[in-house]
Amino acid sequence: MEGLFAALIVGGIAGWLAGLIMRGHGHSVLMNVVVGIIGGVLGGWLYEQFGTALEGGLVGSIITATIGAVLLLWLVGRLKR
Repeated sequence: MEGLFAALIVGGIAGWLAGLIMRGHGHSVLMNVVVGIIGGVLGGWLYEQFGTALEGGLVGSIITATIGAVLLLWLVGRLKR
């Protein structure tokens, strides 16, 4: 249960940060969490492909998820055009 709670917190923070970075892509709290969680999976996968990972526990997880969420929002924005 603690892992789920941590994923929701990290996802919410990462989604919110990604919304700030990608101006005009802010969403509701629920969508921020969803974007952040998907971004965390995407960011973790990308780091794995490059053979690296961010250390730092919670802060590293938030940074990884934020990078993935920014990429996700960028891709969705490109596909909508």
